[in-house]
Amino acid sequence: MSLNQDQHYIDKVLNGNVGSFAVLIDRYKHMVYTLAMKILNTKEEAEEVSQDVFVKAYQMLPSFKGDSKFSTWLYRIAYNRSLDYLKKRGRRLTTSSIDTDKDYYLDSMDNILDQMQREEHNVIIKNALGELSEVDTVIITLHYFEELSLKEISKVVGLKVNAVKVRLFRSRKQLAQILQHKLEPEIIEGYGRK
Repeated sequence: MSLNQDQHYIDKVLNGNVGSFAVLIDRYKHMVYTLAMKILNTKEEAEEVSQDVFVKAYQMLPSFKGDSKFSTWLYRIAYNRSLDYLKKRGRRLTTSSIDTDKDYYLDSMDNILDQMQREEHNVIIKNALGELSEVDTVIITLHYFEELSLKEISKVVGLKVNAVKVRLFRSRKQLAQILQHKLEPEIIEGYGRK
């Protein structure tokens, strides 16, 4: 859906056609749920927060000025609601499995071994992301897994684009060091077996 299409449905909602909001929900429900799931790690909580995000977005729709894309504005609401949910429950941000939505067809021993190795690497990456700050984890996730632009990320996390660039650079460096530290023993151990 293009910016113009989003704006068309937003205008219809603002002019009293409440049913048009369903089109926006259908368009963005997966995006909102995915972000909530990455922050909250449980299906039930992600579903609850996703519903809350759309209620909040509907209530705040008159304040949407179009300075950013509707999806970026919605991401910001989802991000804030997810963090609020964690704080209310006294929890910290953790990371969910990177491949939670992907199913792999396992038809041979090679595929099984490949799948096990992917899962092992995902656990290592998940643990490494867990060692970053909450904001840095979200920035890395939005940039690499959700493929948002730096400008969109800046609006979601409430930082200037340059600050996002710096945090992304530093987070990548820190993540590389963490992964090197975690993977080095595995590599050394692997060479010892041969």
